[in-house]
Amino acid sequence: MGKNIWLLGILCFAILGIFGGVRYFNADKRASAGIESESNIIVHDRGNYPGTKQLLAKRKNAQFETLDTFKVFYDFKFEDQIEKSNITFIHKIVDDAGKYYKAIHYDHGNGVAVADIDNDGFLDIYFVTQLGSNELYKNIGNGTFENITKSAGVGLEDKVSVSASFADIDNDGDQDLYVTTVRMGNVLFENNGSGVFKDISKASGTDYVGHSSATTFFDYNNDGLLDIFVTNVGQYTSDERGRGGYFIGHKDGFSSYLDSERAEQSILFKNLGSNTFKDVSKETRLQDMSWSGDSSITDFNNDNYPDIYVLSMHGDDHYYENQNGQYFVKKTIAHFPKTPPGAMGIKFFDFNNDGFDDLYISDMHSDMSTRLRSLSLNYQEEKRKDIWEKFADEVFFNGSSSSIFGNAFYKNLGNDTFAEVSDDIGAENYWPWGISVDDLNADGFQDVFLASSMNYPFKYGVNSVLLNNKGEAFLDSEFIVGIEPRKNGEFDKEWFVLECAGEDLGHRLCEGKTGTISVRGTLGTRSSAIFDIDNDGDLDIVTNEFNSEPQLFISNLSDNKKINFIKIKLVGTVSNRNAIGAKIKVYTDSGTYSKYNDGKSGYLSQSIIPLYFGLGESTAIDKVEVIWPTGEKTVLKENFPINKTYTIKEEGEY
Repeated sequence: MGKNIWLLGILCFAILGIFGGVRYFNADKRASAGIESESNIIVHDRGNYPGTKQLLAKRKNAQFETLDTFKVFYDFKFEDQIEKSNITFIHKIVDDAGKYYKAIHYDHGNGVAVADIDNDGFLDIYFVTQLGSNELYKNIGNGTFENITKSAGVGLEDKVSVSASFADIDNDGDQDLYVTTVRMGNVLFENNGSGVFKDISKASGTDYVGHSSATTFFDYNNDGLLDIFVTNVGQYTSDERGRGGYFIGHKDGFSSYLDSERAEQSILFKNLGSNTFKDVSKETRLQDMSWSGDSSITDFNNDNYPDIYVLSMHGDDHYYENQNGQYFVKKTIAHFPKTPPGAMGIKFFDFNNDGFDDLYISDMHSDMSTRLRSLSLNYQEEKRKDIWEKFADEVFFNGSSSSIFGNAFYKNLGNDTFAEVSDDIGAENYWPWGISVDDLNADGFQDVFLASSMNYPFKYGVNSVLLNNKGEAFLDSEFIVGIEPRKNGEFDKEWFVLECAGEDLGHRLCEGKTGTISVRGTLGTRSSAIFDIDNDGDLDIVTNEFNSEPQLFISNLSDNKKINFIKIKLVGTVSNRNAIGAKIKVYTDSGTYSKYNDGKSGYLSQSIIPLYFGLGESTAIDKVEVIWPTGEKTVLKENFPINKTYTIKEEGEY
């Protein structure tokens, strides 16, 4: 009961946050809120509070003043080349995230997934939207793409989609696609091998209808077939339809998690072969009732059976340990006694190259519980967990021991023990959604891109780049490497239009106004993926924005520095073809680099991307070791020329 009271309090503060960020709409309040008003425009946060461009400039200067703390290479830049790429996709929202805004789960956005759908050696991109068509872009090289959505058959124009995940469900060597929706039936597409897809949802048994969010592919019983775990949020919509056919959200949709009748269990689909699946949630004891947006797998106990961590955006997360592929046991408290109450993004990775995977979780909803200060110069210092926990303990309920305010970073100490060190290593930021992780400067340490910010009716917030300072800490670097500020200093756009003399006469923003009104909202990112877009050896970033065009950040690292790397594509033969669940280690004279092949590329996204290993100053590889999901080990000691992509098969060939 206490936790529900506390979380209800978060909702109340979220509402305060909304009205701390939204423009007030009658004349006497407008001046005190700092509103810039024009005759036919309601300007929302276009540099007014206290001045977006000025404050970002100060933060940029402050970030550059930290360069003497960098032990790693930072002299490279990303450039948004979306206009050169021929990608014309624009994310579109339902009215519950715009014209009739509600603090509800539609504003959580959509995913972007990456895979080589036709095996031509170039990684292709699938963008997901709420209204209109999802779009698939074929990579034709040199950072350019071709829209092949119609020929591929994956547009889903009649559905409100949420996430996308690529994986080879039938072990035939091509990547299939699963797309979740809001109450319009999830869709499983089979790839025919040439990038043309067939809808097999109903026949496969995976056409679940509900408030689905993300999908995690993994082989929970190690039978060589990838299973599907679908996270479901909860019943936040009514049966009433809005523009574009979407289900209109409950007025109390954000607080629906307080009503147990609105909970919606996540689902584990077992792959039975022949492209058929069965719901085995009950028999495997994996019946998670969290309001969940995403999940991911790991194997902390090294028994070669993948365990799963399920996020909760309204309460405690849940970690389930796999019992020899038979069933799961909840072991959250034993390993993670405190978790964020508003978790959104998740990634397991080895932060300090000690051979143990750590866990990074982003927390959006805690940030929504405080009055907005996201653009302050010292935002990191203001976000004090100790103050929050004292406040929660005294005001909301007696005991806040199970909750962490803000992002969580669990450092793996070995022996199944973890220490939460997010403050100590600089893992905090504001308004985070998805986490994408890889080695952006090819130095052997994995870095982080945090897709961040809210949109209408909130203020602008920055995306974060955290460069890994040799496993000691993260360093804020988004201004240093050119991710922020956005190109041309554009921080907002037209969000929707009102006809105040016509159909929108009664809209609250039309009070005291006539004619056509343009309402603006701030830009923000929801999901991302890191991969080598142009095959030049360094890593680039693609984002899926909310109600806007993507950003396609191309790195110039390989132009500014001689880099050393290898890419490894794993091919299972006894294990699942994508080798999801495999562990790989690359041994060099400067260190050992390890990765767990989990397929997670970002929030609401699962991608099939070759594993990338930056090698720092090492110019040779001593050996590569792969532990396959079956437990079998492949050790390759031959001389590996660097700066190449290797395909390693389970029988030891490469």
